[in-house]
Amino acid sequence: MKFFSTRNLLPMASLSLLLCPAAAFAQARADTRPPDKMPTQDEIKNPPKTWIDKDTGHRVTRLTDEPGSASFYFNVNGYTPDGTEMVYTTSDGISVLNLQTHATRSVVKGKVRTMEVGHKTPSIFYIKLDDDAIYKTNLKTGETKMLAKVPKLGRVITVNADETLAAGTYDEVEKPNEQFGSNGGKPAAPGSPQTSPLEQAANKGEMMERRLAARIPLVLFTIDLTGNGKVTALLHSTDWVNHLLFSPTDPTLLMYCHEGPWQKVDRIWTIRTDGSQNQLMHQRIMPGEIAGHEFWGKDGETLWYDLQTPKGEDFWLASVNMKTKARTWYHLQRDEWSIHFNVNKGATLFTGDGGDPRQVAKAKNGEWIYLFHPEILTTNGITNPAWPTPGVLHSERLVNMSKHNYTLEPNVSFTPDSKMVIFRSNMFGPTYVFGVDVEKAQ
Repeated sequence: MKFFSTRNLLPMASLSLLLCPAAAFAQARADTRPPDKMPTQDEIKNPPKTWIDKDTGHRVTRLTDEPGSASFYFNVNGYTPDGTEMVYTTSDGISVLNLQTHATRSVVKGKVRTMEVGHKTPSIFYIKLDDDAIYKTNLKTGETKMLAKVPKLGRVITVNADETLAAGTYDEVEKPNEQFGSNGGKPAAPGSPQTSPLEQAANKGEMMERRLAARIPLVLFTIDLTGNGKVTALLHSTDWVNHLLFSPTDPTLLMYCHEGPWQKVDRIWTIRTDGSQNQLMHQRIMPGEIAGHEFWGKDGETLWYDLQTPKGEDFWLASVNMKTKARTWYHLQRDEWSIHFNVNKGATLFTGDGGDPRQVAKAKNGEWIYLFHPEILTTNGITNPAWPTPGVLHSERLVNMSKHNYTLEPNVSFTPDSKMVIFRSNMFGPTYVFGVDVEKAQ
């Protein structure tokens, strides 16, 4: 196996949020919201079930009743293939929400770490923490099967489109140093106030610098889920490899990231499951340029990501098509920048979860759930295959998030029918899953 190492690579934020744990917790960090933005005691005890946002005219619905419940990380599939149900996590395990009736039911009990919902079958893939093995539970029948053991010192993160392979990384040292967050998404450092993987670590920037500099040797691998549990190494690296995500349609295509402070790494890469075609997906053209928080379009061919030229100054939602290599850059205003973006089927609508003034955009009025309408700009026939197609995103505000503590990232996604944007929020104290209608209330 050829030893692969790339030194200056581009990271994605929210490393601790990659895996959505079933053991979701209520907000634990010190709250920095001003008193007028804090939830009242009545809201904490009796959070409203549904309301029309007076600032936007859109209906918001609290979809879960369990304090500490959470939807999945923004780029991880949480929806069944038929589009009728959504999986979410609770402090007791894994539950399912019917997207039409909003009825819920528990499907897995215990301490587990979720991976994603299958793209082929209505199944949730997860890891039981007591035996460190990969399991699959059918959401319709409840049938559960153990698929494979996680390699020693390993983290298994994503499942491919035909559900035959999972992918992850394992350290090549006997005792990984937990202060670098290398052991299954545990808190970044001993004594850290981060008690839940749902929250940003208070010392996140410092931790990312230390972990990148540590040069811990690791292996990016796949593991067979069809019966033999065979582990296949795709590459060896002393860079920090993280945020793995299979294409939702191509079972041989894996995206991964070189993690660390975004301006210090070339972040976004793809590789084939046979180890071939290891490619950088975005090459920076200026100092301080950053790209990250990447996600697949529903077609499984288009890779989208947050692009800033340079960091904190000019904001784009960019994409590259894996087949044609065509690129598109949609421009956004500073207050419209979001920690995470997402796209619906057909890429006719985008959504974003906004950000508070502490985020990279330092937005003065960015605490909203956004809906974006894309527009490709006219180039008057002036084109070059090497240039991205320019565009702009026109924003519409869906939810006022001024009472949300952005220590918890909302992580937006569209329901499969594009009628609702799903997000998690602590606006009423504990974390719950919410949905907002894309169409304004009548």
